[in-house]
Amino acid sequence: MVRHRLAGVANEGEDREYRMEELAEAAGITPRTLRFYRERGLIPPPRREGRIAWYGPHHLARLRTIAALLERGHTLNGIADLAAAFESGRDVGEVLGLGEPTEEEPVRLTPEELADHFGDQVTVENFAAALDLGYLALDGEAIVHVSRRLLDVSSALVREGVPLAAVLGAARDVRTHADALARLFTDLLREHAHAEDAERLRPLAKSVVDAELSLALDRRMREPRDS
Repeated sequence: MVRHRLAGVANEGEDREYRMEELAEAAGITPRTLRFYRERGLIPPPRREGRIAWYGPHHLARLRTIAALLERGHTLNGIADLAAAFESGRDVGEVLGLGEPTEEEPVRLTPEELADHFGDQVTVENFAAALDLGYLALDGEAIVHVSRRLLDVSSALVREGVPLAAVLGAARDVRTHADALARLFTDLLREHAHAEDAERLRPLAKSVVDAELSLALDRRMREPRDS
């Protein structure tokens, strides 16, 4: 069941191939739209057998992901840029904006492994939200999560009953605040420390954030629930 709910990722009928009209019907688009997507490089080229073009489950998965991203307000140009980055063979970490140095370890997952983490919470909407946030990326037929630690925490929260959509919404807010904190400490170190010392002092910034968050959680958890 999860394989069908993850319409933008799971391989529905791994051995099935589609002619253009069949693929368009399965994806809920017109053959003209499919041809346009192919010409724009939004989907990989089909397998050719003489004059017949054959498409596979990964084409259907890509089309459904495109549809989900369009529903979330992404433009075709933006989706095309993302698809081009994947098809060009760039490192997934680079596509996700993970430059060196980074302490985070990306994780490659199959659709089944992603479902093991999140069960029936794996939907097209949640997958598109995770793509938009930068938590997930597609690398060929594999799914890549930006951080093993974030993957483990997210799946733990879902197991505790927190909806994945709520986890992703909170993650977006956390990202905003984390970027602001990173900017604060980066500016502080650039102003008062030598450039070569910035990486060595990085753990100090993390310790301050960890301590302040711990104290803030103490304060909030002592407050009444309705405050």
